[in-house]
Amino acid sequence: MGSESKAAPMHALLVSFPGQGHINPLLRLGKRLASKGLFVTFTTPENAGKDLRNANRIVTDKAIPVGDGFLRFEFFEDGWDKDDPRRKNLREYLVQLELVGKQVISQMIHKYNDSREPVSCIINNAFVPWVCDVDSEFGLPSAVLWVQSCAVFSAYYHYFHKLVHFPSDLDPHIDVHLPSLPVLKYDEIPSFLHFDSPYRFIGELILGQFKNFNVPFCVLMDTFVELEKDYINYMSKFCVIRSVGPLFKNPKPADSGTVSDDIRGDLVVKADDCIEWLNSKPSGSVVYVSFGSIVYLPQEQVDEIAYGLLDSQVSFLWVRKPPEKTQSLQSHVLPDGFLEKTKDRGKVVQWSPQEEVLAHPSVSCFVTHCGWNSSVEALTCGVPVLTFPAWGDQVTNAKFLVDVFGVGLRLGNAQDQNNVITRDEMNKCLEQASVGPRALELKRNALKWKAAAEAAVANGGSSSRNLDAFIEDMKKMASCVSVDSKIITRSEEVFDDNVGGPRGWFSRISL
Repeated sequence: MGSESKAAPMHALLVSFPGQGHINPLLRLGKRLASKGLFVTFTTPENAGKDLRNANRIVTDKAIPVGDGFLRFEFFEDGWDKDDPRRKNLREYLVQLELVGKQVISQMIHKYNDSREPVSCIINNAFVPWVCDVDSEFGLPSAVLWVQSCAVFSAYYHYFHKLVHFPSDLDPHIDVHLPSLPVLKYDEIPSFLHFDSPYRFIGELILGQFKNFNVPFCVLMDTFVELEKDYINYMSKFCVIRSVGPLFKNPKPADSGTVSDDIRGDLVVKADDCIEWLNSKPSGSVVYVSFGSIVYLPQEQVDEIAYGLLDSQVSFLWVRKPPEKTQSLQSHVLPDGFLEKTKDRGKVVQWSPQEEVLAHPSVSCFVTHCGWNSSVEALTCGVPVLTFPAWGDQVTNAKFLVDVFGVGLRLGNAQDQNNVITRDEMNKCLEQASVGPRALELKRNALKWKAAAEAAVANGGSSSRNLDAFIEDMKKMASCVSVDSKIITRSEEVFDDNVGGPRGWFSRISL
């Protein structure tokens, strides 16, 4: 790490919820920060850490060179045995994680301070809002990585502060009018905000972050200005927002000569070589089907998807991840003879390197659950989509992919148990997305967003400038914290409006 006469590098501690969709973007941010000269420690509970180590050959506690800096992993026990039945109850687990996590992260900071690696800043994602309490204990600068769109951020913000009307038990089907956003129908707002959602507590957890937004000095977002300019500009009136995405798109010149591309957030060991199979297929001929790591479809819907692919005669790559053991769900089965009938044009796997798959020239379109990670990856790779959202922000993302970004067709809604998407409907959508004027329009729009995303992360692009500005903000904030982690004062510096933040953040906002 250099001689003792040199100043220690900025040390960012990244704390993630142990879920695939949370680990991936936060780890990507960590790699980006490390490439710019920071020392980054990434931590999450051991139940996910074990899978990360196995799938990515990660050595815990070893500092890995990334660009001009280093990345290190340190995982912690959450206090429950791996097979503890309480893990099946997300609500219970979140309570346990907060109880243990506050103690562990506090101990971790003390350890680093005592070992001449003082923490300069803590960054968390939205499912662990209690990290902000630890920040306050030490008086450390803190930031939040928002892993959904700015449009969805606006929805949660306005709901939390009761600034606009949302569906309620008295008026369940009203439209939602958010400033600067298109009108959202009742079934286009994040589903966790519905009063009758079975996962309402997840919405409450996310809203818990908004209770603490007087603590983080910045909200980082895995999006880019060109994609959500109006929404970012409007929400920047209320908090410092720096769009730094798409985080999965590494600017190659900055990362060349490092092993950063080998450091991934995958929780599943690679079992199939999808890329070699894709190499054997003509350009623009393969439909990629994947519904993420959480969505579980009814068997009847899986059957209809299978028959839709069979009847369409398209080539396809279908990722069918087995349900988590903690979910106590039955694994799906494919119709009799399906694999034999499609063996020359189809491949079914349990895992895929999605970034590489979407970037492959053989892929023509993406049948997706519309999680934000998948949505951004599709936009950045220039791939049209068929939307099949299930819950949470997915339903909102689907609306934007189709109506705003112009890259998708509506296949259906996976949360509607009473409306199974038939094989005929899927066949029709696949045809529209593959041939004819509508397919050309979708592809043209997708390629436009691909170019905009690449420009955003390139040196001098909007996201690149925002990340540099965030690091400078962090340095200013950290310089006002004494060596014994007692806060002296927070910087009175104003933020640069040109890179995405309002002036007078601490004086203007009280949440």
